[in-house]
Amino acid sequence: MRKPEGRSRRRRLALLVAVAAVVLAVDQVTKSLAVSDLSHHPVELLGPLALRLAYNTGAAFSIGSSLPGLVVVVALALVGGIVWFARHVPTTPAAVAVGLILGGALGNLADRLFGSHHGAVVDFIYTRYWPTFNVADAAITCGCVLVAVTVLRQAGRRGTGGRGRSADRGEERGDAA
Repeated sequence: MRKPEGRSRRRRLALLVAVAAVVLAVDQVTKSLAVSDLSHHPVELLGPLALRLAYNTGAAFSIGSSLPGLVVVVALALVGGIVWFARHVPTTPAAVAVGLILGGALGNLADRLFGSHHGAVVDFIYTRYWPTFNVADAAITCGCVLVAVTVLRQAGRRGTGGRGRSADRGEERGDAA
């Protein structure tokens, strides 16, 4: 008989992979649409929000734009680290968070390795107040925020002696029979 923890771990890993695959697919489709539809003119949306085609050879905020080879090596190392960590993701929210980060990292890495833009990442979401970004960047950012929230929640639970919200209701945690 298999342990329930083993099934839970496999479910979290499957969720992580599914989230990463969806992010990667949506990212690549939107970048393709941006290249085909925005190459001649931007699209103004609402207020400061617009769709404008841009190419980034660097990492976040164009850091390392003069060293695109190094950016690829660092990105590959980060993806490898994320994949290694993914095998041991402890909770469902952490699985979603890591899936968002992995999908975004793979989306940008795919641009660098397989795109026809000389190692540049396609960016197209423009605001006046923030560098132009893409779906992969947004997924990475949301994933990092979710990781932070998950870590803070776990730290808060440890601060209550390991009791979760059930302790607030006067219930004891224990193994279900």
